[in-house]
Amino acid sequence: MKDAFGLPQSLLVLGGTSEIALATARRLIARRTRTVWLAGRPGAALDQAAEKLRALGADARTVAFDALDPESHEAVLGKVFAEGDIDLVLLAFGVHGDQAHDERDPVRAVRVAQTNYTGAVSAGLVAARALQSQGHGSMVVLSSVSAERARRADFIYGSSKAGLDAFAQGLGDALHGTGVHVMVVRPGDVRATAPAGLRENALATTPEAVAAAIELGLRRRSETVWVPGALRLVMSALRHAPRSVFRRLPI
Repeated sequence: MKDAFGLPQSLLVLGGTSEIALATARRLIARRTRTVWLAGRPGAALDQAAEKLRALGADARTVAFDALDPESHEAVLGKVFAEGDIDLVLLAFGVHGDQAHDERDPVRAVRVAQTNYTGAVSAGLVAARALQSQGHGSMVVLSSVSAERARRADFIYGSSKAGLDAFAQGLGDALHGTGVHVMVVRPGDVRATAPAGLRENALATTPEAVAAAIELGLRRRSETVWVPGALRLVMSALRHAPRSVFRRLPI
């Protein structure tokens, strides 16, 4: 169960090697979280991520999970929930792809869409049903600023995130009143380290900053979180910009 501040004691990460997810796990372990499931493709990266969380005092476990294999999601996630209640599901998997290459290779473009959207629809619905059955819990869905208005530079990725974002919002509405809380997180350009001039770039952030925003959002039971917060105003302006203007912007 969550503690008095609304923070989880148990966490399931879908996309167990995600930098944002691991930064969030570290932050929550420092507060109250004790059990962490990392779901992802088996390999050294997943094992090492779990080992680092164990070093912080968590009971970190791994489970094989493939976003592109929706037929397996119910069995895989069912195994996790059978071990005990999960307070927080963090849906953090996704691929950005390579826009220039993917435009010329529809199969690669479809893979981006299947991972970011259809894989998330499957896993999200399975996890939501499990949370609803236990009567409590939160789901945090990592969307993107690109979901608000796809740019020429990344419209394949952006369109997949737009689908995910709309799905997550609808799922939150469907679960309202059930005891399950859904929070959509829209980060800007996420960089592993903060480069010089980061503060001047309204679209840039770091995994640690996103993790801090997720924690605050959970405490407040927010439905939508922008990281950094200024993005809300920036994207409101860009969303309403005429296409003839938008397509010329250096973003």
